[in-house]
Amino acid sequence: MKKHALSLLAASLLLPACATPAYVSPVDVTRFVGDAPAFLGQGTIQIVPAAGLDADSIAFDLYREAVRLELEELGYRVVAVNGSQTAQLAIDQYVLDERNRRGPVNVGVGGSTGTYGSGVGLGIGLNLGGQPSERIAREIAVSIRAADGDENLWEGRASMTATANSDYAADAAAAPRLADALFSDFPGTSGETISVE
Repeated sequence: MKKHALSLLAASLLLPACATPAYVSPVDVTRFVGDAPAFLGQGTIQIVPAAGLDADSIAFDLYREAVRLELEELGYRVVAVNGSQTAQLAIDQYVLDERNRRGPVNVGVGGSTGTYGSGVGLGIGLNLGGQPSERIAREIAVSIRAADGDENLWEGRASMTATANSDYAADAAAAPRLADALFSDFPGTSGETISVE
């Protein structure tokens, strides 16, 4: 019995060494400002989904709400229809493999999630194979234009990566972080890429 208890104690001491620490990257942000920046940050604006996104999905609602809060803070009045400007919102999510390459399975907004190279259900955060914890990459992109125009007044994208055991692996935490970074120091320097912690 004593030998068994020592074995359990040794095993429990090894478990924390196997757990991969949670990781969240800084948010990389790139923005481009059009020829009419004076029109930005004022008037009414409608948030619309990019082609292929389900505007009624719960995941899209999280990102739309995060973008809405930022736009209102900038001085816009967000409306459901007929805004003087539109903000087109695109979302991309995918799993990275151990070499930082995009895995073959996308994490679809409003769809089912998948894993790349996952094995038997060993539990989140356990690193039994010596490989880093699965990493989920997310990117949002917003293009602002006049409702009756075809050229962007402003466009930007923000991306980050988080391990599956991080709080930021969930859309509810990732959406406000990405939107906050995207609109920080709005409109930003055209063509510049910055990192936001």
